[in-house]
Amino acid sequence: MSTEEAKRTTNGGIVGKSISDDRKVSPATPPPSSKKIIIKNADMKDDMQKEAIDIAISAFEKNNVEKDVAEHIKKEFDKKHGPTWHCIVGRNFGSYVTHETNHFVYFYLDQKAVLLFKSG
Repeated sequence: MSTEEAKRTTNGGIVGKSISDDRKVSPATPPPSSKKIIIKNADMKDDMQKEAIDIAISAFEKNNVEKDVAEHIKKEFDKKHGPTWHCIVGRNFGSYVTHETNHFVYFYLDQKAVLLFKSG
């Protein structure tokens, strides 16, 4: 039964998939990261965006505190791409920043937002 079929209702009841369908394990190898990645806004070349995502994934694996994740990402970009990078990580924040051309990315890793930009 497809996902769409599972969403259909019959006389107010939800039609669901059988339990055995949910327990099937795919033999395929999972992707390197199972995190959901959504780029919300970017003024950055694709290879640098990928690097930012890879560094962010690594930072989240090593740190539990958002401040420490932001510090890790910022320091890596300062090292690899020169100063001065700024990084904000969290679930709920607003921002309005000025950045150097081609040096801005805002993306989600699962439920956490990452704002990374160069300014100064």
